[in-house]
Amino acid sequence: MIRSKDCLAIAVRKPSGEIFVETRPWFTLARSKWLKKPFLRGFPILLETLVNGIKALNFSAQQSLDEEEGEISPWAMALTMASAIGFALLLFVVAPHVFSLAMNWLGLSGGAEALSFHMWDGLFKLLMFVGYIAAISFIPDIRRVFQYHGAEHKVIWAHENKIELSPEAVRDFSRLHPRCGTTFLLFVLGVSIVLYTFLVPLLLQTWAPQHAVLKQVYIITVKFLLMVPISAISYEIIKFSGKFHKNILCKALSCPGMAMQMLTTHEPDDAQIEVAIAALKGALGQK
Repeated sequence: MIRSKDCLAIAVRKPSGEIFVETRPWFTLARSKWLKKPFLRGFPILLETLVNGIKALNFSAQQSLDEEEGEISPWAMALTMASAIGFALLLFVVAPHVFSLAMNWLGLSGGAEALSFHMWDGLFKLLMFVGYIAAISFIPDIRRVFQYHGAEHKVIWAHENKIELSPEAVRDFSRLHPRCGTTFLLFVLGVSIVLYTFLVPLLLQTWAPQHAVLKQVYIITVKFLLMVPISAISYEIIKFSGKFHKNILCKALSCPGMAMQMLTTHEPDDAQIEVAIAALKGALGQK
């Protein structure tokens, strides 16, 4: 799956060995000009990327099995998105907060107003994220997805360097790329740790429910709402670091994300590179 401006190309190798390419408009939530402005576009782009990704996975699964079923219905899409977002919030917002409460109960951190509470929250969140990616990479089907991910990066590097798009020419390029969804997610994680650590205690000093349980619910709700500015800030960071990727500061910003891509990408074979080349050509309107 490769995007070019408002076009999305999905390439799938069918059971017959043929590579099937479908191009379609990129589903967008940012039709208004003001939603395309810096620091406003990040959250809509995060949501629309999730929608387009789910649709692409559904389409590729059907094509690889030679099934003729239609696109996923709007209700099914809404349910899938709600489940995905709910699981992510549970895993990376609620679970770290509960872990920090446990550290407080054990006497290893202060309360929710303390810096140590949110440091535990950030550490647990980071370990959960890395551990989750590392664990699923052992699943054979996910490993193949990560190989295709690496193939996409290789062909993008080749295209950006104006190199002929062939498996032989593409093979030696890096499978890591600074403008990657993995890097975006890691920036989201990093920015959330910083904002939660310094902004949540400040908000609690301004106002917080007196009831212990309601106070924790309030904090978790604030963390949910902060995902909007967190994703907006993270998107601008990745845009900046990707645009000036040769700058030493941008290289430093990209290092954690590039390191994370060691887990989310694997070296592809030539057949997988061929599929990625077909997707890129489809996105560029080439045959």
